[in-house]
Amino acid sequence: MSISMKKEPMFREVTVSVEGHRVSARTSGDGPPIVLFHSLLADDTSFDRIAEPLLQSHQVIILNLPGFGSSDRVDGGLEAVADRVAAAVKCMEFKQLPIFLGNGYGGFVALMAAIRHPGIAERLVLADCGAAFSEPGRAAFRGMSAGAKEKGLAGIADVAMRRLFSPKYQSENPGLIEERRKRFIAMDPQTFHNACAALAALDLRGDLASVTVPVLVLVGEHDEATPPPMSQELAAGLPNAELQILSGCAHVPQLQEPLLFMSAIRQFIGQKLN
Repeated sequence: MSISMKKEPMFREVTVSVEGHRVSARTSGDGPPIVLFHSLLADDTSFDRIAEPLLQSHQVIILNLPGFGSSDRVDGGLEAVADRVAAAVKCMEFKQLPIFLGNGYGGFVALMAAIRHPGIAERLVLADCGAAFSEPGRAAFRGMSAGAKEKGLAGIADVAMRRLFSPKYQSENPGLIEERRKRFIAMDPQTFHNACAALAALDLRGDLASVTVPVLVLVGEHDEATPPPMSQELAAGLPNAELQILSGCAHVPQLQEPLLFMSAIRQFIGQKLN
């Protein structure tokens, strides 16, 4: 495995090679490392509104999950995605164990990595994910994948935006919604189909007891993609977890309400304000 770097303003791009496959990230800052895992319907830029606050106290690593950005796709299910990411994190050789912060699909990846690679992270922040979907939730992923195969990602963009944001938020923030729509349509279609299939079959409930590190479980009050009962079940199944429900938020609270999100995680990640 090898690392190459390209400097950018504020953040620098890091490319990690895992058995010849690329995993890319943006990184900046000093202090304890915190690795950010983005949602399936929102790319790495969904963390841009909390990047600067996190940089006040942490080294921030914003991953492009496999199949996003310049990270090579993985075709072996969520286990293979988590293994690829875990290998990349180990290759970065942090001086101390990182915190993993995952949103949506990224939360599932972070949780799977912690299950399959004990000791990979010092603690976890899991925002808007869970351990398993209900049957209607599984059917929604199958339906989105089928719709995308028939009409392309543009054909299901309205559905994707509804899973990210409430109708009220969409009507009040048309510019942001259009930006997120363009980024969704630009993603790799096969990565989308792979992830939908993996999430439709996912059930990690029997593995939760093995995750003994501290976990903060967050969920938006109005999240339709991964509703609050999923996070409640997740927190109840983890040995060392606390749950917070974020008022007024949907599936990407760090993008919708960054100040509220930072307030919710600040103590847990050990950030002290000057």
